[in-house]
Amino acid sequence: MVSNKKSWSACWTRASSSTLLLLMIPLVVISGFVSVLGPKSSNWVSMSNYTRWNSSSSAAEGDLKGISVISTPNDDNGVVGLRSNLLVVDNENNIEEAVISAYESPLNRSSSSSPLNIIEVDLSQSSQEHQNMTKEESSSTSDEAGDVVVYLGMNNESDQIPPIVRARRQRVYTKLERLEGSLIRARSVISEAKIGNQTQDSQYTPDGPMYWNPKAFHRSYLEMERQFKVFVYEEGEPPLFHNGPCKSIYSMEGNFIHELEMNRQFRTKDPQKAHVFFLPFSVTMLVRYVYVRDSHDFSPIRQTVIDYVDVVSGKYPFWNRSLGADHFMLSCHDWGPEASSSVPNLRKNSIRVLCNANTSEGFNPTKDVSFPEINLLTGLTDGFLGGPSASKRPILAFFAGGVHGPIRPILLEHWENKDEDMKIHQYLPKGVSYYDMLRKSKYCICPSGYEVASPRIVEAIYTGCVPVLISDHYVPPFSDVINWKSFSVEVPVSEIQNLKKILMSISPRQYIRMQRRVIKVRKHFEVNSPPKRFDVFHMILHSVWLRRLNIRVREDL
Repeated sequence: MVSNKKSWSACWTRASSSTLLLLMIPLVVISGFVSVLGPKSSNWVSMSNYTRWNSSSSAAEGDLKGISVISTPNDDNGVVGLRSNLLVVDNENNIEEAVISAYESPLNRSSSSSPLNIIEVDLSQSSQEHQNMTKEESSSTSDEAGDVVVYLGMNNESDQIPPIVRARRQRVYTKLERLEGSLIRARSVISEAKIGNQTQDSQYTPDGPMYWNPKAFHRSYLEMERQFKVFVYEEGEPPLFHNGPCKSIYSMEGNFIHELEMNRQFRTKDPQKAHVFFLPFSVTMLVRYVYVRDSHDFSPIRQTVIDYVDVVSGKYPFWNRSLGADHFMLSCHDWGPEASSSVPNLRKNSIRVLCNANTSEGFNPTKDVSFPEINLLTGLTDGFLGGPSASKRPILAFFAGGVHGPIRPILLEHWENKDEDMKIHQYLPKGVSYYDMLRKSKYCICPSGYEVASPRIVEAIYTGCVPVLISDHYVPPFSDVINWKSFSVEVPVSEIQNLKKILMSISPRQYIRMQRRVIKVRKHFEVNSPPKRFDVFHMILHSVWLRRLNIRVREDL
């Protein structure tokens, strides 16, 4: 009996070995194919590369809705993660944030504006709940909320990911994070547009050498129209606030303030939706009503600006949140830069929209905006626009203006009544129309006065006259998108004595090209009420929009 048992045991052992051998052969073959045809590297991400996520850490940037879930069981380290290295979870219930910097890889972001909700679930506490859920329940709540579910405690190969679980804790992006995410996507599509196809526009499509990159400018402009929002602080009373001149050399102050406050497309009443915040004081009105004439005492203007910033920073959190970096002021008055110096962060951080765009006095083109100076004596442009073609302009160059500032005396000394081709005057002869002279001239001389800006630049553009800019340290308006060298002439102050020689060296063909470009670019300087697309109001806003794209605002958590 014993021998039979031994014989049976030996037979069973041989049979088992044969069976196991037969089973292992196909497994080895399959494993070989998997190792050859399978992925070369693991999709799992190392947790040591990321910083820990908790309630006090800064929020993830951008909009990440729609990232797919890796539903594969955990690897040897017990890690469950998401594709694109976005989030990893371990068995210690530690959630690690692994969001790639939005500024390094903006193209990975979804175009949706909804946030990604990260939900953590403890399987050990909810397995019974999963069993009780119906198939209909699980299918109806899978993707509608845009949630990404990650599972904790998967230590055994037999663990199965249930179709749906109830959320224990949820991570939702703040309104500021969503807003910053929209700016990330805007930067991305603008960058793509530089080398992509031109976007067609039924009303106007920028094209030609007047633009540094017409495709990028157009894409940026469309993004501004699509999402840009401005919050106007309502504190303050006219005439110092929410008001400005509309019929003078400083007319653009009142014009812009009025149009922005009446605008329904860009102005928002909800500050949480705003990309920028407007400080609606008028420097021209401060000079008129607060400054004591001939006192040389600037302190009343300075104190008014300080008090206003104190009021809005005390009532709202937005100034302190960014130290004023997403706020902007404007001024066409010469004292605009001085008024901005009243508050250090206003000068240092805020977007200053200034006619006096003088880099030698602290104007920073990467942060500040050059504001076109337009002298609207009647508040309208009626009768100012238009002029004859290039072949019907008999005068080579024209200037008429008072003597103030360091440049005009030099111009008059060299050219006043010195040459028949150069109509340079301090005062026009009686009965001669200033605007008629602009329309008869090929080139219009635009020298600076005491400050760098001059309304003559826009007057020349309005009448189809090629502007000649004579100024040191001046940044022309919209020069971040407009190529001024394609339709104007820049002459250094040191070359004023060679002015005619410089203008005569421009060939007739090149002059005709420049004059036609002046006419094309004129739409960007026209004042309309209500504003029209691509006009001066929208171009000023676009300049502010571009500066806002360079700013990154975070909440202090």
